[in-house]
Amino acid sequence: MLSDSQLIHRLWVYFHVHQYTLRWLSLLSILTFGGTLILIPLIIIRIPENYFSNPERHLKDLVKRRSLISVIITILKNCLGIFFLLTGIVLLFLPGQGLLTILIGLLLLNFPGKYRLERYLINKPAILNSINDIRARFRRPPIKL
Repeated sequence: MLSDSQLIHRLWVYFHVHQYTLRWLSLLSILTFGGTLILIPLIIIRIPENYFSNPERHLKDLVKRRSLISVIITILKNCLGIFFLLTGIVLLFLPGQGLLTILIGLLLLNFPGKYRLERYLINKPAILNSINDIRARFRRPPIKL
């Protein structure tokens, strides 16, 4: 069993040896937390109020012209979606809006069955109320189911 002074000494040595890694992780954590606080409301207020009102996804949303620019935008949107999804999973264990961040990540990703999963999640009262509270702060109409 370590005494208090030995434990403090070992922690001091650990922090000294890993100081650069811990600084970068701290900076990344602060940037991620700040980024989610800014980007999540911006993305939530851009969701059309009737996005979840139809049981099936609109065909016009699925059929788009595929130019080089639209392919690049789709790739960037999916990368951002993966970032939000992973950040949301981390925020489930750290202070932050984990479930909302995961939902935003899912909204940005493209995969089969996405719309059904989105509708399932948005039907959870806690998630719907949180989203509608954020939308109300920016004077946007609530999401219609």
